Amino acid sequence: MPFYSEDLIEKVRSGNDIVDVISGYVKLQKKGSVYFGLCPFHNEKTASFSVTPAKHMYYCFGCGAGGDVFHFLMEYENFTFSEAMQTLAERAGVEIPIEETSFQKKSEDDRRKKLLEVNKEAGKYYYMLLRSAHGKAAFDYFKNRGLSEETMRRFGLGYSDKFSDDLYRYLRKKGYEDELLKDSGLITYSERRGGCDKFWNRAMFPIMDARGKVIGFGGRVMGDGEPKYLNSPETKIFDKSRNLYGMNFARTTKRPYLLLCEGYMDVIALHQAGFDNAVASLGTSLTGGHASLLKRYTKEVYITYDSDGAGVRAALRAIPILKEAGITAKIIDMKPSKDPDEFIKAFGADAYQNRIDEAENSFLFEIRMLQQQYDLNDPESKTAFFHETAKKLLEFPEELERDNYIEAVATKYQIGFEKMRKLVLTTGSREGAFFPRQKLKSGLHENKRKEDGMKQSQKLILTWLIENTELFPVIQKYISPEDFTEEIYRVAAKALYEQFEAGGQVNPARIADMFEEKEDQREIASLFNAKIPEITTKADKDKALKETVVRIKQNSIHYHSNNLDPTDLAGLQKLVEDKRKLEQLEKLHIFIE
Repeated sequence: MPFYSEDLIEKVRSGNDIVDVISGYVKLQKKGSVYFGLCPFHNEKTASFSVTPAKHMYYCFGCGAGGDVFHFLMEYENFTFSEAMQTLAERAGVEIPIEETSFQKKSEDDRRKKLLEVNKEAGKYYYMLLRSAHGKAAFDYFKNRGLSEETMRRFGLGYSDKFSDDLYRYLRKKGYEDELLKDSGLITYSERRGGCDKFWNRAMFPIMDARGKVIGFGGRVMGDGEPKYLNSPETKIFDKSRNLYGMNFARTTKRPYLLLCEGYMDVIALHQAGFDNAVASLGTSLTGGHASLLKRYTKEVYITYDSDGAGVRAALRAIPILKEAGITAKIIDMKPSKDPDEFIKAFGADAYQNRIDEAENSFLFEIRMLQQQYDLNDPESKTAFFHETAKKLLEFPEELERDNYIEAVATKYQIGFEKMRKLVLTTGSREGAFFPRQKLKSGLHENKRKEDGMKQSQKLILTWLIENTELFPVIQKYISPEDFTEEIYRVAAKALYEQFEAGGQVNPARIADMFEEKEDQREIASLFNAKIPEITTKADKDKALKETVVRIKQNSIHYHSNNLDPTDLAGLQKLVEDKRKLEQLEKLHIFIE
């Protein structure tokens, strides 16, 4: 990963007006000095997403998403920091120094760029042919499948001509060499015929990576040729096991889950019907690479495969792969239709949404498919079914989750909970399964995660300092970074105090950049966007500020007293000094200008 200096990062950040950048994704309305809009990270009807130019930060009071302009692109576009840096630097016209690299790596990078160029050029040519007289059959095919011209444009659909060297001749005229065209997978070579197109007389589907770069193609034959569907071979830029069709659109969906389909037309039909969260694997079964890609964008996947036997078997193979990646899966029933495309045409988007709402838990789907192998009217077969089900239930190591599924199975198949639970435990003992004893909870820490009043006070004082920098000389006399007992707040306070003392401009966004973990970044964003009490009179505001400062100091003294080593004389002296400051503070009148 490239290293960027703090000065360069700040130059790029300051060169991008955060309101301008976010306005490209969210409709913002100015209210005072802050801009508000609907949060792009969760569904909401009331605008709780705020952008504060003075802080160079955004923050959602609904879901807690927050950070600076880099964090916004990283969260919205799922960019790495380096990708966000490159994008914003280009936008601001800031040149990023090229890092030293090996000759081999530079050659590989150049090759990848040229392969992407070739694919992009081919996509443009196929797109043009579809809209010409040559592409009428393919154009009619797409129209007969119910696609609008807008949908065809959005997905870049095209056509490869009947001539077997049409694309080859076009790309050669563009100046691309044979060796590069061969590496692209778009052209094959033979001694007798020379360069030939991989795709000809096919309706074309450009395959894009998650960033929207064309990395390959899928083609559906026009007529009776074989194979019916043909995909690009794997190349240096195209790995079928790590890319999903439609992810370039689905990654920015506001829906909290993704729809996993089997084919191109299923994805396109769903997107056209308003389901912008549909993706599909590329002519191959779901892989661990696909699951890893899905995990980057969601925690929940709805499998909407074909309703035939092959679709069911594919779903059964996909479930454990998704589970291994930490993704929850549900199964959408497509019957009586064959696939989502057919279902949407027959019943419409509302009916499909109902099927999503009624989707089946993946484990219960597995049990239902297992049950079809047994005759529940035959006692021996029925017993065998429950023994196999017990083995499946052993997949849940946590007792509570396992009991919940035992209860669900017992209810559905009319066997008592205790009877089923006993069978599972017996099977577990026989199979050698180990269930760790669950530790009893005292209840003392039930509310540990809830933000208490002291955390809120520490947040509030930092927000006050940022919004009214003239308070710093007063507050600094009584509150130091060490008085912030939450570690992340203490680090942020130390950085903020250093900015004050350096006499430079207060820059909360720069402080947020100190934290790499997403949750820490969100916490810092909330830290600098605490809700200041809506108090009307100045006297009451002064009183609220003083009470907050006193609470923080009292808590600090209490905290350090409880954690002080009795042999720490310097620490004891500091406690005495802090208590003296507290006495002065209680007599002081703090003013908010």
